[in-house]
Amino acid sequence: MALSWNEIKDRALNFSKEWAGTSNEEADAKPFLVEFFNVFGISRKRVSTFEHRVKKLDDKDGYIDLLWKGTILIEMKSRGKNLDKAYQQAIDYTYGLKQHELPKYILVSDFENFRLYDLENSPNPSKGGEFAPPLEGLGEVEFKLGDLVNNVQHFGYLIGYQKKVYKEQDPANIKAAELMGKLHDRLKEIGYTGHPLEVYLVRILFLLFAEDTTIFNKQQFQEYLEQRTAEDGSDLASKLQELFQVLNTAKENRFKNLDEQLADFPYINGKLFDENMPTASFDSKMRQALLDCCYIDWSKISPAIFGSMFQSVMNPTERRNLGAHYTSEINILKLIKPLFLDELWREFFGIKHNKNKLHEFHKKLSTLKFLDPACGCGNFLVITYRELRLLEFEVLKAINQAGQLLAIMARKDRA
Repeated sequence: MALSWNEIKDRALNFSKEWAGTSNEEADAKPFLVEFFNVFGISRKRVSTFEHRVKKLDDKDGYIDLLWKGTILIEMKSRGKNLDKAYQQAIDYTYGLKQHELPKYILVSDFENFRLYDLENSPNPSKGGEFAPPLEGLGEVEFKLGDLVNNVQHFGYLIGYQKKVYKEQDPANIKAAELMGKLHDRLKEIGYTGHPLEVYLVRILFLLFAEDTTIFNKQQFQEYLEQRTAEDGSDLASKLQELFQVLNTAKENRFKNLDEQLADFPYINGKLFDENMPTASFDSKMRQALLDCCYIDWSKISPAIFGSMFQSVMNPTERRNLGAHYTSEINILKLIKPLFLDELWREFFGIKHNKNKLHEFHKKLSTLKFLDPACGCGNFLVITYRELRLLEFEVLKAINQAGQLLAIMARKDRA
């Protein structure tokens, strides 16, 4: 039977007091880890092995201090040793593991300091709650031995507590589809149908997404609608048509006396706004429907739903069953991570500090080709592209950091 959290905290306090001052990796690592697992009521012998041998990238043998296959890899160092190097060493060991042995967590410690890395469900702060690449280490928790009692919850997975990170269906996705559907229905009612309607909706979706994802300024499209169009919607169609034309024109080629609010919009190449479309017609309800779409934070809408959204908005009945029309991100990631993504991240971490190999790896990423033979709305391909771009950003950051390090070393050599 699992221990209560109160019992675990009592054991954590006793553990911290008993092992305070411990410092030697060779002499103390094994008994330290045996007692660490005992904090959670787990027999270390039942779940894990010490000195698990693996083949490293250089084909030499490596020995993982402790491995619980499929759960956690622990690397211990003597007090004061560099834990960044310990983490890199742990990552290097994963190259020698089979797929089912890969850990969900890595723990590195010098007896006094602990760092726990969540490799599967790492929230990426820069993406507003999106999820970091699986081996990026952004899901990092760091604390001291004496503060273990306040951090035991981070090890809940050891006793069977699982964090639910991905939602099978975010309500925001459904709301966005419903609002787009209302706009579609009203345009269709007035006779704006077929190909023009489809292109019109794609353009509007881009505008909505752009103002919440830094392509436009925040609420730039919304403010244009609120401040430059009449409440009865009578001039909305012409204002949108004017905006489409501006977005399709490079800034240097725009009229010099263009309304400053329009002139502030960026140029969007790629021919999204290139085709001449029939001018639509709006009324007050249609204008409000478009504004309602603006009031959603589109940065929170999953890109995996866009294709399915357009399938469903064309049919009100199908729209109510939107969740059945697309594969959720959690299921897409369950496929693409073990298929190729995890391996690419491991390869990146293996060459992270080698600028030449980083350039080669960057070129490799640009040559990868992916086929979804059952492609419907492109959800798998959209998420695959996004995840590869996240990886590429990290590669470019590492190349830049490696270049800066070489420059510093060169200056020191000259000095």
